[in-house]
Amino acid sequence: MTEIEHGSGNVYADLGLPDAGEMLVKAQLAAKIGSILKARHLTQAQAAEILGMPQPKVSEMLRGRFRGISETKMIDCLARLGRDVQIVVKAAPRSRKEGRVEVVFV
Repeated sequence: MTEIEHGSGNVYADLGLPDAGEMLVKAQLAAKIGSILKARHLTQAQAAEILGMPQPKVSEMLRGRFRGISETKMIDCLARLGRDVQIVVKAAPRSRKEGRVEVVFV
């Protein structure tokens, strides 16, 4: 029998990476950027011009290699693609000691 282990919802945490929370946020932002670019049928060169970054960086981001791209830059990319981005800070529930960072798309 194969044992199945349920994940935490964050593959980076499951792999034991120290910056798992940040990596998950970046992955979610990159996926959204990629879906917008795909829906607009933009080439990477066209996307690079809109996003204000070199085409190789766009390629890396879309392939999940976003360690050299800040969350702030990804948020800027979403704004350049016509998306409003809100950052909401609220108290964590008493059931948790620490807050968490999550991305919610509406």
